[in-house]
This record gives sequence, C-alpha cells and structure tokens, in this order.
Amino acid sequence: MQISVLIPAFNEEALLPKVIAGVHASFAAAGRPSYEIIVCDNNSTDNTAAVAAGAGARVVSEPHNQIARARNAAARAAAGKWFIFLDADTFLTPELLRETLRCFDSNVVCAGGSVLRFDKEGLSLFATSMTWLWNKISAVCGLAAGSFLFCPRAAWEETGGFDEEIYAGEELFFSHRLKRWAKAKGLKFRILTGAPVVTSSRKMDWYGTRGLMLAVALMLRPGALRNREMCGLWYKRPNA
Repeated sequence: MQISVLIPAFNEEALLPKVIAGVHASFAAAGRPSYEIIVCDNNSTDNTAAVAAGAGARVVSEPHNQIARARNAAARAAAGKWFIFLDADTFLTPELLRETLRCFDSNVVCAGGSVLRFDKEGLSLFATSMTWLWNKISAVCGLAAGSFLFCPRAAWEETGGFDEEIYAGEELFFSHRLKRWAKAKGLKFRILTGAPVVTSSRKMDWYGTRGLMLAVALMLRPGALRNREMCGLWYKRPNA
C-alpha cells in the first residue's frame, strides 16, 4: 500500500459518496491503483459509517468529537507510506492528485497542501475576499489548509501528528512541524498552486456573512482553539 487517503467525518452522510467517488476517479485517472481510503467516523449520529463503507472506504471510529483526534485515528489505522488528509466536504481532482504524486516521486518535496477554491460561483464579497487572503497567506507562509494536506507517514509519526489539545487550526501547527521535519531531512514543504483543491461552500449558506464574521471573531479570543464551543464553525450546524 503506497498511499492512504484519510478523511475525518462527523455527520457527513450527504457528501461522503461524492467525496469518495472523487478519490477513486482521481486515482484511476492517474493510473495509481495502490491506495486506500480510511474514513474516521467521529461520533456521528447519522449513517456516516455505513455510507463510507458502502462507497468503498475502510471505517474506523473516534468517539471524542474532535477533528485532530479523528485525523490521528485514521492515520494510526493506515497502511500507506504516504498520507493525504482530505476533509469530508472536499473533492480531490485528478489534476491535484497528479501534482501531489509528482511531489511524492520527486525526492525533493515531501509534504504540503494546496490553495483552494469553492464548488460554486457567486459567493459574497466577504467569502471571496477571505478565500483570496487565505490562499495568499497559505502560499507565502507555507501553511496547509486542513481540507488537503499531504506528508510521508514517517513525518506524521516523528512529529507526533495533529495536536489533540486544540479543536480547530490543528493543520497550521502541524504545517510548522512538517516544515521543520522536512528541513532537517534536506527536503521541502510546498503549497501547490496549479490545481486548487475544491471544497464545499456550504458554510456560506449555513451561516451567511454575519454568522461567519462572528464565528471567526470568537475564535480569535485567547484560548478559543482549546474550547470546542468556541470553535463551533467546525462542530455545529445551524438548524441541525
């Protein structure tokens, strides 16, 4: 097994079939048959586990509802030499996979992420501006979004994986550790820009501009990342 695609999922029965189908299609297009998909069911109350299994993924569970723990649980169960962490509302494309595989094969770039775009047009000015800003920060500062991040298994093991003391932003801290790990090995961490990963715009519909601004402001408070209630943007759904 060469590559493990690791997906944390909490109540994701609606999008998982499309997400997993996209992974299968991308690997088929790239001509890489040696991969696995592992979905970590993060204490879902819907049919996430059954839907994931039915779509061809192996399912593991993590009872504590925390994204970092779900990512680590999936990684512990993985058999691959390389890890691709993919969010359950994010769609892998053949173009992005090919770019990632070139990194794997290069013996130069060992880890990184991708800039992103949303799955529909016509978003609010706030959403469009924040996406543009994040993509600039990501590329310039070398920070991977949690929606798509790749690294060798050895890097995940030797850096300790994702920080389970925090409930959001764990990918940013992991990016810093991966960059240090790569530098020590004479390798590089890179944010891919040629084929943005496609992620769902559903939070824009759920929260609206005002709700998103309030959620972001709440997470900027001291200690917020260690409190799940203050990271509700990732754990709560309006009207759910």
